[in-house]
Amino acid sequence: MTVEILKSESISAHRNTDGTSNQCKELAALVAQHTSGQGDGIYPTQIEQLSFMRADTPSTVIHQVDEPRLAIIVQGQKEMLLGEETYHYGVGQYLVVSVDLPLGRCIAEATPDKPYLGLKLTLDPMQLCDLVAQMSFSSAKKNNSVRGLFVSNVDATLIECVLRLIKLLNTPQDIPMLAPMTIRETYYRLLMGEQSESVRQIATSGSSMQRIAEAIKRIKSDFAKPMRIEELAAQARMSTSSFHQHFKQVTSMSPLQYQKQLRLLEARRLMLAEDFDANHAAYQVGYESPSQFSREYSRLFGAPPMRDIERLRTT
Repeated sequence: MTVEILKSESISAHRNTDGTSNQCKELAALVAQHTSGQGDGIYPTQIEQLSFMRADTPSTVIHQVDEPRLAIIVQGQKEMLLGEETYHYGVGQYLVVSVDLPLGRCIAEATPDKPYLGLKLTLDPMQLCDLVAQMSFSSAKKNNSVRGLFVSNVDATLIECVLRLIKLLNTPQDIPMLAPMTIRETYYRLLMGEQSESVRQIATSGSSMQRIAEAIKRIKSDFAKPMRIEELAAQARMSTSSFHQHFKQVTSMSPLQYQKQLRLLEARRLMLAEDFDANHAAYQVGYESPSQFSREYSRLFGAPPMRDIERLRTT
């Protein structure tokens, strides 16, 4: 498989100012404080949309479907895999996932003395739409579609906003009133940042990207059923060829490849969490051929179904 490596500038480029570097260190100290002694994992907070990530060692690739979110690394490095693309990001960079995407991810840099630390803020597309509607973005190109995942360098205004949000955890009585306003400001900073056009496409009513996002929701809800591309294209108010083009631009894969990844991820969950055998899991997610299921499973996860599940259970 040919893998396209996508790097935003260089790892050193995002340490662009002393101010930003100091803000990242302050963020790292806060995340470390709230995750100290808890081991590797993702930790929810009293702010519903906000969670922290921590890892003391590098990890192997983990696959799952990600919903729209903003993530910032404040210590360590990470790799994200989307189709055949690999995105590297590290300290002082943020990642935005704008539509539901099947992603692989691994921690690339972490030690017990200097763990990987990050934070995740769930994005509400409706709130983004509401904000865009109040802003003067007359030049927004509704017919553009952009990749549903991008990495960029944080700026001081975005980090300062996120710092204020995290500090609310120390005054929980302020969270109900101030957290929604601070999250809204975070959305505003994203809309005004260097990836403004990409963020706007998520939240521009009637945009091609928003129509593809709706088609993705339909595929997710019916992934075990045979796919009818013509129906999806009609729902998106596009020709079949245009739908394929926009879908691949947003997700880096075809609709059928997207459906396949959803099926394989769900089959893996069924075998791991509910003790399904491979044939039963394959049938449950829509496969008619066990041999085809095994081939495609091995291609995505690197091992046949039961060997992969045994490995997961012993790690």
